[in-house]
Amino acid sequence: MKKSMMKKIAVTILSAGLLGGIVANSPTRAAEPSEALKLAQQLNEAFVEVAESVSKSVVVVRVAQKPQADGAYGNPFRNSPFFDQLPEEYRKFFERQQKESEEETEPPTRQRSRKPVFNGRGSGLVYREDGIILTNSHVVDNADKVKIVFRGGKEYDGEVLGVDRESDIAVVKIDATGLTAAKMGDSAKTKVGEFAIAVGSPYELDYSVTIGHVSAKGRRVFTDQIMFDQDFIQTDASINPGNSGGPLVNIYGEVIGINTLIRGVNTGIGFAVPVNLARRVADMLIEDGKVTRAWLGVSITTLREDADYRDLAVGVEDGVVVRQFVPGGPAENSDLELADVITSVDGNRVKSADELKRELRLKKVGDSVTLGLMRNGEAREIKVETGAFPEEFTAVSRLRRPERKPEAETKAKLLGMTVQKITPDLAKRFETKGEEGVIVTAIENDSAAAEKGIAPGDIVTRINSAPVDSVKSFKAALEGEDLKKGVIVHLNSGGSQRFEVLKQYE
Repeated sequence: MKKSMMKKIAVTILSAGLLGGIVANSPTRAAEPSEALKLAQQLNEAFVEVAESVSKSVVVVRVAQKPQADGAYGNPFRNSPFFDQLPEEYRKFFERQQKESEEETEPPTRQRSRKPVFNGRGSGLVYREDGIILTNSHVVDNADKVKIVFRGGKEYDGEVLGVDRESDIAVVKIDATGLTAAKMGDSAKTKVGEFAIAVGSPYELDYSVTIGHVSAKGRRVFTDQIMFDQDFIQTDASINPGNSGGPLVNIYGEVIGINTLIRGVNTGIGFAVPVNLARRVADMLIEDGKVTRAWLGVSITTLREDADYRDLAVGVEDGVVVRQFVPGGPAENSDLELADVITSVDGNRVKSADELKRELRLKKVGDSVTLGLMRNGEAREIKVETGAFPEEFTAVSRLRRPERKPEAETKAKLLGMTVQKITPDLAKRFETKGEEGVIVTAIENDSAAAEKGIAPGDIVTRINSAPVDSVKSFKAALEGEDLKKGVIVHLNSGGSQRFEVLKQYE
């Protein structure tokens, strides 16, 4: 009985061991990936799909520059508004390209035609399926020959249809049809924090893809106003020399900007022209070969940033201050006045100078716009007809005339500024013609008036809201005013109307 029982137990143990071994050595089902991992894998696939889709519409733009007077080919980026903004490392890259291309060029003394040297390089995208390519103006500006190269290696000769330096946009035409045009997005709907994907050919590394985010919108990059249109999208997607003209796209593969500029080495700060602006400019270049912009002909500041005037503005906290009229500009003879604070354009609220400019970009030359504004604490609406922005516009400047000993006439002073009645002698001396007001005849050094750039020969036409046509009215306008708070002085300077705020500092 014992042997039988022991045999049964042994068999049972052996069977259990064998089964356990079989179970232990059998393949197990892989664990299901977590929802987070699945999401990351889907995002990974999305980036791959976007890169493959967009690359079909991205091109390499190769440029041969026009020879200079000495027969050499210049740096294709030297005359662009961006070259001096580039970090030293990038400038050296372009200069090295130039040197290498010049070494390959035949000496200018060799009397025979030489092949074009393609020493410039950038990126672009297919704007229309009938052969219209969109790129940066600084890529093709001053180009003698342009070649457009597609991902498969196919090359086309390109014809530059137009360039617009103010927005840094250009269009090139190639003899091709049935191309895959890039899908255009809406940069107005682009939000800070969205994914941003740049595609281009940095450092001759064709069709490189970098991924980041939209870091900011509405950026102004140049403080000297070298460009008319400054409304850049900022991104941390890596943009390098050669990316210029290529697309910045969102996660849906839609173009939201045209890559244009970098700021610093490895800073993660790049800039792109918003696609809405790029499309508007491109369409005008295609149709007319040039861009005509609407403008009002005024110099403006943002009220909140105008330290002199913001405390004097009544009944308004946000808006755009009309600081100066450009002589001959559309607004000079309109109902708009100096020191008006513009608060809306055709019912659309504007809080800054940049917002006002964006509203005007949407207008055509000759459009009548309704400006909502505050004047002396009273809300008003006026209509102003836009004009065409001059192609060769330069700010009005006037040489300061040397101070002369004032005539022995009745005069008045205000914070370092001496004014007198306009007499024929003074009018002749300071070359004024028929202006109404009082004339500035002397400015004290290091005074408030000198600090604001007021000069002998300027005409004072108003103090705050009070018209000035004599020394008496000038003095009357100052009665009871708190000079520590400041007064608004309206001036006519060589035909240009502007205002300054003069304050008495302790």
